[in-house]
Order: sequence, then C-alpha cells, then structure tokens
Amino acid sequence: MAATPATSSAAAASSSCARLPSALLRVPRAAISFPSHPRPAALTARGVPSRRPDVVAAAAAGHQKLMGSLNNNEGLRFGVVVARFNEIVTNLLLQGALETFERYSVKPENITIVSVPGSFEVPVTAQKLGKSGKFDAILCIGAVIRGDTTHYDAVANSAASGVLSAGLSAGIPCVFGVLTCEDMDQALNRAGGKAGNKGAEAAITAIEMASLFRHHIG
Repeated sequence: MAATPATSSAAAASSSCARLPSALLRVPRAAISFPSHPRPAALTARGVPSRRPDVVAAAAAGHQKLMGSLNNNEGLRFGVVVARFNEIVTNLLLQGALETFERYSVKPENITIVSVPGSFEVPVTAQKLGKSGKFDAILCIGAVIRGDTTHYDAVANSAASGVLSAGLSAGIPCVFGVLTCEDMDQALNRAGGKAGNKGAEAAITAIEMASLFRHHIG
C-alpha cells in the first residue's frame, strides 16, 4: 500500500508533461564550431611535406656542393674490364663506352682495356687494377643472361657485390656496367638497341666519378 502514492505521483507527472505545449518540449540544438587551422603543407607522393624551391635554395645557402664534371677530365685514366662471355653483347657495350670516352675528350692512351673470361672474373680484376694506383676509375662490363639453372643468380649476385667490394677495397670508383637480363633480346636492347647503350651510360658515370675523386675528394 505504501507504493500507491508514488505510483499516483508518477502518473500525475506524466500527465502534466503530456499537457505541456509542444514548443516547450523542443530543445534547440547547440551550434558547434570548429577551430580554424592553417592548411597543411602539400604532400609529395611518398607523404612527405614538399619543400618549395626557394626553401631548398635557402637551406643550401652557405654549404659547399661537390660534383664531378664531364668536361674537366684532363689526365684522367680509366681501366675497362670487359667479359668475353656473351661477347655479342659485351662488344657492343664496350663500343658504346669507348665512343663516350672519345666524345668527352678522354685520350685513347689514358684507357686500358682488360679482357677476362666472364662476368665472375670481372670484380677481382677491377680490384687489382684499382689498387695499382694507375687509374682514376674502373669500368666493369659484362652480360649475364638467365638460363635454365640457378647459375645466373650466382654469377649476377657475385658480379654486383664483387664490383662494389672492389671499389671499396681499392678506394676508387668501380662502375657497374654488367647487364643482368632475362634473355638475349633484353640484353641487345640495352647494348645499343631501343633501351640505349648501358656501356655508354656507365662510361659517363666513370668520367664524372673520376673527376669528383681527382678534383674534390681524392
């Protein structure tokens, strides 16, 4: 019986609320405002904020920039190690390299060509030439083409790591000009075909790096 008054009170309150005008039951929505922030900087494709050219120039002001030259090559001497295996390709690469040396006024007497059996023998020869003290850069030329066995992987990996090791050991640039291709068509396309001549490109790298070491950080 004690619960009866409470029930009656609740019913009365409910009845009272029901009689309130509908306008009083509508609660206005509060206006929400967001603080303004400056627009974020433009992002590059990798999600890094881009730097405007003037900012980059300002950051570089006062710093010394060292760079090799393709024209300041007087007296530079080059060793070229070329593999005979896949000779139809390596001869074209060598031709492209020699034409590039001539184009940039490297004298023939400052170029020494050493022929080795294959690309596997290129790194140790490059290291020996580099340590002789007679050259400013060594250009390594070869062509490794995938076959039916894993021999390709062994030779390609050994040639790449070996040329790098030769340069580090000799203390002069040893430029990697060894093609590693899936088939002969790919190799020929990169030895003067539609993909250019990688021997010529490697020669340009050798000239620039030799100039950098001789004139700036040698």
